[in-house]
Amino acid sequence: MVTANAANQLIQHYVDNFRRLPWRSPPGKPAPDPYRVWLSEIMLQQTTVATVKARFERFVARWPTIDALAAAKDEDILSEWAGLGYYARARNLIACAREVERRRGFPTTASELRKLPGIGAYTSAAIAAIAFGERAPAVDTNVERLVARLAGLKRPARPEIERLVLEMMPNERPGDFVQAMMDLGATICAPKRPRCTVCPLSANCAAFQCGNAEGFPQRRVRAARPHKYGVAYWIERAGRIWLVRRPPSGLLGAMAALPGGDWTGTRPAGVNAIGTVRHVFTHFSLDLLVAAHSEPYGDGWWHPLDLLHEAGLPTLYRKAVEAALASHDRLAA
Repeated sequence: MVTANAANQLIQHYVDNFRRLPWRSPPGKPAPDPYRVWLSEIMLQQTTVATVKARFERFVARWPTIDALAAAKDEDILSEWAGLGYYARARNLIACAREVERRRGFPTTASELRKLPGIGAYTSAAIAAIAFGERAPAVDTNVERLVARLAGLKRPARPEIERLVLEMMPNERPGDFVQAMMDLGATICAPKRPRCTVCPLSANCAAFQCGNAEGFPQRRVRAARPHKYGVAYWIERAGRIWLVRRPPSGLLGAMAALPGGDWTGTRPAGVNAIGTVRHVFTHFSLDLLVAAHSEPYGDGWWHPLDLLHEAGLPTLYRKAVEAALASHDRLAA
């Protein structure tokens, strides 16, 4: 397993190779603003670093502090979040910002951070370690895979991984250590074709020693996604389109959308679709039929077509809009 000397090698590798990200402080420097750490960790849930970087910078340019975010309108935050997906994160972001403002600042320990909306075991530990210097075992997917390979664990349990991370973590600079683990897992100890020959921990890695690093941990078999169908109505009048806001809870909760009914497992009959878009969510895939409709449907508002980019439509409905506009172009040709 990892010795104190190997942990030092990991830190040095991080110093020499750390990813420069807008929410980080360089290794050995004072900790970053907890607001930036928290915001980045929420954005990075189920979303890649490449996608988050530009969106993070735009977000903090608009709301540079937790107080500014807490004072913003829900609709503005949801609109700014559009396209990042997993929209429950945005709703929790709003609730958390207002709770932190009520408390007059972030809690400084993982156990207290975990009491805030939208903050679970990993996120609370990451914020506590990176922003506040607590020896907290932040275990994301990359860290879990890295530690499972180091220890030669085929089917690791989270408590076991957390225990091993704490055993490895030095008393000094726990935030740098946590980020060093994250970076190593993201850039070298990858799920497929790990680059073991350049890994600073390969001499201590049980999976590498047995010649099958990629086999650790054992991959979970994913169940097949069910498939659903739905209808979105394209209601256009005088250069404007009718939009509604989805119910406040559930999938795409409180986001702007084209009106339509529930999504079911049966393809709707008798729909004269002008376009169909397919979208894959975490737990199911969806075919959304876009159909022209003459009258407003549901409570909503008329939005100018030439300002649809300001509507805050999530990806599913942006694709539906593109399908409808493409249909217009075909008819006009």
